[in-house]
Amino acid sequence: MAPNRMESEIKLVAFYLPQFHPIPENDEFWGKGFTEWSNVTRGKPLYPGHLQPRLPGELGFYDLRLPEVADKQAELAKEYGLHGFCYYYYWFAPEKTLLELPLKQMLQNPQTDLPFCLCWANENWTRRWDGSEDEILVKQNYTDDFAESFIESLLPYFRDDRYIRVDGKPVLLVYDTRQFADIRKSTSIWRKLVRAAGFEDIFLIRCNTFVGQAYEIDPKVQGFDACVEFPPHGTITAQLPIIESERESDEESATVFDQETVVFNSITRAPHSYELFRTLFPSWDNTPRKQQSATIFFGSTPALYKQWLSGLIAWTKRHNPSDRQIIFVNAWNEWAEGAVLEPDKEHGRKYLEATKEALDSQSLYYERGTAAHLAALVNDCTL
Repeated sequence: MAPNRMESEIKLVAFYLPQFHPIPENDEFWGKGFTEWSNVTRGKPLYPGHLQPRLPGELGFYDLRLPEVADKQAELAKEYGLHGFCYYYYWFAPEKTLLELPLKQMLQNPQTDLPFCLCWANENWTRRWDGSEDEILVKQNYTDDFAESFIESLLPYFRDDRYIRVDGKPVLLVYDTRQFADIRKSTSIWRKLVRAAGFEDIFLIRCNTFVGQAYEIDPKVQGFDACVEFPPHGTITAQLPIIESERESDEESATVFDQETVVFNSITRAPHSYELFRTLFPSWDNTPRKQQSATIFFGSTPALYKQWLSGLIAWTKRHNPSDRQIIFVNAWNEWAEGAVLEPDKEHGRKYLEATKEALDSQSLYYERGTAAHLAALVNDCTL
């Protein structure tokens, strides 16, 4: 008998970037006081009407060393219906974890009562912020000897009552599985260590990142329980209308895609044979990081974002079991990539308001969730 997919409400979890406070490594690599805001403020418009720089709204240029910032973010997220945050976790070695201060402060502050989980951002630390991604500053290590230290670093979070679980198992996302020589062996070691620490098991989610990855591989073959989409990964290679950005010369120019097409393709996507958590982004424009070589999704608005979320709610209720009603958002605060839910100067709280409206209407969209209706969600949207 098919599971009752109306038993539980959708749980919306937003990816959270902890890059908004200075650390010694960033001071050394990019200059004293560098944070994500240093990238955000250098964004410049590339065509008429291009919203750059995109600046923060009521929270201002916050510093995550201040616990009251995290409290306010959690209050906003709860007010507009989000279930929790998925924090990026920059672990490199037993003696090397970067940007962990906001996580540690949250762990010690019960007032920040928003549920959370972790996504291991398991890439090498490079000069990405200035475009030199080939220069490695802090290298990842995937040896078996490091697995125990990695799991030990996670246990204080797993034991927290706020930690997000599936089937009673703490959830862990892994950003880039391409980096492992034998991912199946690594996941097996992690599970053994987590069980030895007193947990039934761990619920592992593979992020479907990077064009060219074999997305159709069943995650269970690699030792994972499920996959999560990570747009714009997986969307750029689709047949999308490309809008030529205006430029003064024939030098490298931004690539601009049509956001409405991305939304349409996403909400009409066929189900997979493996377990898949859906993901959307409010908007995407990484001009602050990439400058002239930016990737921009044109036509992003709170209204279109609401339609996308409404469509993914309907998709999830139709295809995922009642205890897997989770959707991810990329992201809460990826300011230098233009993927932002929290208030900005131009839109205020409109993206948050659109989030709440879509979540409040989820029962309606489930009842009307035919393929034809999902397509109409985009076509009826006013840009």
